[in-house]
Amino acid sequence: MRMESNTVPNEVETTDGESSGGKRPVSLSDADAIDAFVADADAALVEFYTDGCGICASMEPVIGNVARGADADLAVGTVNPRDDPPLVERFDVRSVPLFVLFVDGEPVARRADGFISGDDLTAWVDEHAA
Repeated sequence: MRMESNTVPNEVETTDGESSGGKRPVSLSDADAIDAFVADADAALVEFYTDGCGICASMEPVIGNVARGADADLAVGTVNPRDDPPLVERFDVRSVPLFVLFVDGEPVARRADGFISGDDLTAWVDEHAA
């Protein structure tokens, strides 16, 4: 059975009345939101970031491109672990950005290498989500 993607689909009307093309990352607020998000997706990429992190900010357009470019039907979400401190321990967040890839609701790979190009991140997702 195929699940719906948790990323926002193409041509969604935004709150200011404009449309956005392509899938966009979903903002997740806490552990419950992450659990529900990854449970509803065949494959999900979650970026752990913090406000004020320049590298994290520079990854924002990259993960949007990964959501659209990965071979896997990929849901992409972002979460600030400072909003729910137990996430730091649960996912062993030592630096940001941290990417955790989930397949069938389970974490299968993690990567915390600073800035990652879109091609490298897409290849990493495709390698581990297959």
